[in-house]
Amino acid sequence: MRNPFKNIGPGALVAAAFIGPGTVTVCTLAGVQFGYALLWAMTLSILATAVLQETAARIGLVTGKGLSQVLRDELKQPLLRKLMLALVLAAIVVGNAAYEAGNISGGVLGIQALGWQGILDMGSFKLNILGGIAFALLWISNYKVLERVLLGLVIIMSLSFVITAILTKPDFIAILKNSFVPSLPGESILTVVALVGTTVVPYNLFLHASLVNQKWNGAKDLSLARKDTYIAVVLGGLVSMCIIIAASAIKSSQVTGAADLAQSLEPLYGEAAQYFIAIGLFAAGITSAITAPLAAAYVAQGCLGFKGGLKSTKFRTAWMLILGLGIVFSTFGVQPIQIIKFAQIANGLLLPIIAALLIWLANRSSILGSYKNTTTKNILSLIILVITIILGCKSIFKVFELI
Repeated sequence: MRNPFKNIGPGALVAAAFIGPGTVTVCTLAGVQFGYALLWAMTLSILATAVLQETAARIGLVTGKGLSQVLRDELKQPLLRKLMLALVLAAIVVGNAAYEAGNISGGVLGIQALGWQGILDMGSFKLNILGGIAFALLWISNYKVLERVLLGLVIIMSLSFVITAILTKPDFIAILKNSFVPSLPGESILTVVALVGTTVVPYNLFLHASLVNQKWNGAKDLSLARKDTYIAVVLGGLVSMCIIIAASAIKSSQVTGAADLAQSLEPLYGEAAQYFIAIGLFAAGITSAITAPLAAAYVAQGCLGFKGGLKSTKFRTAWMLILGLGIVFSTFGVQPIQIIKFAQIANGLLLPIIAALLIWLANRSSILGSYKNTTTKNILSLIILVITIILGCKSIFKVFELI
């Protein structure tokens, strides 16, 4: 009772990772363009995330290894092993670099929405506050410090978006209906893919499998890890739904992202709404700017087989590369919304590959023994895999149509 946060673990970091500026932006666009109609996609995303994250955490906790390291050990055929590890490494590094640019750019949008634009510019050089904060926290290389900082930011972020949604006085009957009854309004398929891709994040699977070993000790703590995972994922998904709900209150084609949402809400619901959205977006940027490089470093460590903990030179070099690329990309003048949307859609296309590898690993007795997937978990996992493949294929066809 003295410390209610004692058993909170990596789940908070997973929630911090998937509720980034990308999530805020995609959920905002979903709400503005389609109202409550795509809330069902978030329900699907929550279920898929809970199933896949639990699997990743179980593999990490039982084996005591990161996901990429387990993959490296289990792929016995040398050519296949090199091919798959190269694919995973390239996908995560490239994807996280795009994510990082979106995280940093999105966080800057939050600062702008707060009216702090003046502190961002020093002549022609943009002072990157988020990059500096992320670098400092990652350099400390202390899991407990990261966990506490990110937990605090997640709480701030969650309260900001939940309060904003409440301010819009939503229709709860319509919310309930659209949360469980699927519909696909015209031109909504790419948004559905983006909603799934921004919630079921491939790099989060690798991050979770590595971090569970920082918090708990082996399979005996599996029940704690599961509870932590399910609570964090469900609460994180509900926060994303709140963003869609808040955005649904705005009927304007001029809203292209969360910063516009903040400004559009002010005339209707007062200055407080703008500040709640802006603070939430800023916090989302910081949390994801920390977790994306951290996840990429764990993936690189497993794929390349180098040793050492959070403070090792190679580990630090890996996360500094992603953070550096994110900072560089975010200063190129590319529209932040375009970077974020690209990262989310690319993520939705990558997800089926990573999910298939995860399901394969979860059924290996040589890895998990009695902790391998049950029939029920396999059925759920395969349903999720099929859905992600269908959505990915539909999005590819849609992109070709647009081209």
